[in-house]
Amino acid sequence: MGQKITIDPVTRVEGHGKVTLYVNNDGSIEQARFHIVEFRGFERFVQGRPYWEMPVLVQRLCGICPVSHHLAAAKAIDVIVGAGMGDELPPTAEKMRRLMHYGQIFQSHALHFFFLASPDLLFGIDAEPAKRNVLFLAQENRDLAHRAILMRKFGQEIILATAGKKIHGTGAIPGGINKHLSLEEKDKFLKGEFPLNIDTMIQWSLETLDFFHHYEEQHKDFIQSFVSFPSNYLSLIRSDGALDLYHGVLRAVDPNGNKILPDVDYHEYYKYIEEEVRSWSYMKFPYIKTLGQELGWYTVGPLARMNTADFIDTPLAQKEFELFRAVHKGKPCHHVMHTHWARLIEILHAAEKIKVLLEDPDILAGELFRQGNKQFEGIGLIEAPRGTLFHHYKINENDQIIQANLIVSTTNNNQAMNNAVLQVAQRTFKGQKKVTESMTNAIEVAIRAYDPCLSCATHALGQMPLVIEIVNT
Repeated sequence: MGQKITIDPVTRVEGHGKVTLYVNNDGSIEQARFHIVEFRGFERFVQGRPYWEMPVLVQRLCGICPVSHHLAAAKAIDVIVGAGMGDELPPTAEKMRRLMHYGQIFQSHALHFFFLASPDLLFGIDAEPAKRNVLFLAQENRDLAHRAILMRKFGQEIILATAGKKIHGTGAIPGGINKHLSLEEKDKFLKGEFPLNIDTMIQWSLETLDFFHHYEEQHKDFIQSFVSFPSNYLSLIRSDGALDLYHGVLRAVDPNGNKILPDVDYHEYYKYIEEEVRSWSYMKFPYIKTLGQELGWYTVGPLARMNTADFIDTPLAQKEFELFRAVHKGKPCHHVMHTHWARLIEILHAAEKIKVLLEDPDILAGELFRQGNKQFEGIGLIEAPRGTLFHHYKINENDQIIQANLIVSTTNNNQAMNNAVLQVAQRTFKGQKKVTESMTNAIEVAIRAYDPCLSCATHALGQMPLVIEIVNT
C-alpha cells in the first residue's frame, strides 16, 4: 500500500511536478523519480505559423523567463532571414539585445535568490511553512526584502526599455531590434535617483555576495554537503573561454574539468546531443551522444557556467570567480547549493555588463536590423537564467514552420534534478516511520537550487503543487 503526501500550499518552484519515492522493506529509498505531469505541446502547435511570429509567440511558454525564449527564437530566425549565423547583427541590434538579456538575468536571479531560495537559507528547512516564505522574510529582514523588490524592479525596467513590455515584449525582430534606447532612458538607468541606478545595483550585488559568504561561514556543512554529486557540465562559452550569456560556442566538461565537447559550433548541436523519452515524465532527458544515455547526462545553469568558463570579462565578477575557483581548487564544483553562489556572481556580472552597455553610444543610434538570403532552417541558443536554451526551427517555401525543437534549461537539468532528489531522499527518509513536512521540504530545497521552470520544460499550464508519493516495494 503506497502513501501519498501532498505539499500544500505550493512552495517556490515554477511549474507542476510530482516526486515518487520507492521504499524497500527495510525503509531505505531504492528509487526516486521527479515527474512532470502536464503537457501543452508548443513544438507541435507552432507548426503552420509564419516564421516571423516565433520570437513573440514562443515566449508565451512562460511569464517567468519570456525574454530568454524571445531572444533564443530571434537568434534562430536571424539565420532564416539571412542575418548570418547569429553573430553578424548590426552592433546596435546586438548590444540592445544584450542589454535586454542582462536585464532579464539580473531580475530573474534576484527573484530566485531573494524570493524563492532565501527563506530556506534564513529560516531553515525545518521552519514552519508559515514562516518559510517571502512574506515572513519581509517581516524579519525588511532591508533584504526591500532590496529584493528594487533589484527585480530595476531589471524589469531594463526589459521594458529594450523590449517594449516587461513581460512578453516585442523588441527583438528577425535580423535585429525594433528601437534604440532613448537618451532619457539611458540617463535614468545611469544617473537615476537612489536606489534605482546602476551603481547602486552593482553595490547591492556585491553586498548580497557578502551576505552569502557570511551565511556559508555559519552553515558550511549544509551548503557543502546537503546535496553533492559528480556531473558533466554544459554551457555556451565565448570563443576565448570567457563567460558569455548571450552567444558563443558549446562547451561541456566532465566531473574533472576535462572537455568532452571542445567548443563546438552550436548550430550543429544535434550532432552532439540526443534526447531520451521516459514513460513516467513529459520532460525529456538530454545526453551527450558519445557518452550514451547512462553517462552522458549533464547539468546546465549558473553552476555549470562557473565550471565551464575560463574567466569573466567584468572585473568585480572576475574577482569573485577567482575565489569560487580557488575554493574548489580549480576543479568543477559539485555542491548543488553553491549554485546560489554562482547565481550571485552572475547577478554582479549582469549589473557590470548593463553599465558598460549603457555607456556605449551604439545603443542610442545605428542600424537596427539586417537581412540577406533566406534559409530554411535556423538554430538559436542562449544562456537563460536557468541554463542553456535551444530553439531550432525548419520552414517550408510558404514561410511556415514545419518543425520545431525546443530544449529548455530545466529539461537539460532533468537527470541532475532526479539525482539530487534521490540523494536527499535516501539520506532524509532512511528508516523513518513517519514522514514530516520538513522531510518533504528537504526534497524541494534540492529541486529549488536548480530554479526549475517546469512550465517551460513541459509547456505546462496551471497550478503547480509538488506531489510526493512513497511506494512500498
